[in-house]
Amino acid sequence: MPALPTSGPLKGIRILDLTWILSGPMCTQTLGDLGADVIKLERPPYGDVARTTMPMIDGESGYFFSINRGKRSIAVDLTTESGKSIFKDLIKEVDVVVENFTPGAMDRLGLGYTSLKDINPKLIYAAISGYGQTGPLRDKPALDVIVQGAGGVMSITGYEDSEPARVGFSVGDVAAGLYCAVGVLAAIHEREKSGEGQLIDISMLDCQIAVQTNEFMRYHITKEIPGRIGTRHPTAVPFQAFPTKDGYIVIALSWGISNQWGLLCVELDIPELIDDPRFETAAARSRNHSELEPLLNSAFAQKHTSDWVNALQKYGIPCGPLNNIAETSVMPQVAAREMLPEIDHKTFGATPLANTPIKMSRTPGGIKGTAPDMGEHSREVLSELLGMSEGQLADLISNEVVWEERPEVELG
Repeated sequence: MPALPTSGPLKGIRILDLTWILSGPMCTQTLGDLGADVIKLERPPYGDVARTTMPMIDGESGYFFSINRGKRSIAVDLTTESGKSIFKDLIKEVDVVVENFTPGAMDRLGLGYTSLKDINPKLIYAAISGYGQTGPLRDKPALDVIVQGAGGVMSITGYEDSEPARVGFSVGDVAAGLYCAVGVLAAIHEREKSGEGQLIDISMLDCQIAVQTNEFMRYHITKEIPGRIGTRHPTAVPFQAFPTKDGYIVIALSWGISNQWGLLCVELDIPELIDDPRFETAAARSRNHSELEPLLNSAFAQKHTSDWVNALQKYGIPCGPLNNIAETSVMPQVAAREMLPEIDHKTFGATPLANTPIKMSRTPGGIKGTAPDMGEHSREVLSELLGMSEGQLADLISNEVVWEERPEVELG
């Protein structure tokens, strides 16, 4: 097993992570992979709800493991005055706070940004929520599928003759987490010049709009509402998955390379389509897609996926197999890029986890370790950052202001 990284470009940046479930943890994990010290502050007695999210093995959540590895965990009851005092002291020692509660939740505790910036003017406070800190929907909760629906993503996902579909992973949460990480990095950079922190307001709905740049542009230019078109592209043709003898091939003819269509037709043994006026140009193929697709389906079905990939790649035609997760996991390219390193876990053992895709030549990052138990680092962090004595810690723990470990959780 390769050695885990101990540094990264964000080494020296300390993040207090109040997040839960996915969008917030995705943000802080991204920053942690780049070297930041991420201190996950959890609510006792159970901690992040993700700790009870499937898949579960012997009381441990694989879901939690996948998005909280490499972090340290402390557990502090912020509803108590002592807990709030600890939190405010920690604010003096960190660079960034990230939370993904419904707007107003931290203000009700007296721990919102307007209060905390007086304690630490350099503090960067990032807040992720369904609809953002402003606007008529700011108080409404929204999970991933809600913003996929509200943001138009589900309306363009799936096939024309099928029901709307959710994207196969939580793009609403993930996009918000990644945009939040970008915002934090920008604020850290700006702070070098101004010496001041700021509030970062991330709306999951905003992020769904931001990732659909082409779709919103096309609607506002053409006034045509984009719809569901399966795996194909609205303007480039062919640019989709086709069934083969043993699976699917994904093909994408490049714009501006005029001979690719002819080379494809020759290899598919349908040369008569090269000069067919219905299919001569990408625009013509797009207009007449319903006539072209059955012809291509029939041609691709004659051989195995690997045969087509090997044949078409010789001409520089972008193509590849449609893999399932298991098949992607064993790709030599994935191994060469160290995208699924094995990380030790006390219950799961050595488990491949998705690594950071950000490869840097001089200050590389990567997964720093396993996921923490709830409150595992309470003593360590509070003594390290706040100089608390063993006596102080023992008193806080006995009064259940600070917790050291998560009790057994009964799952329904």
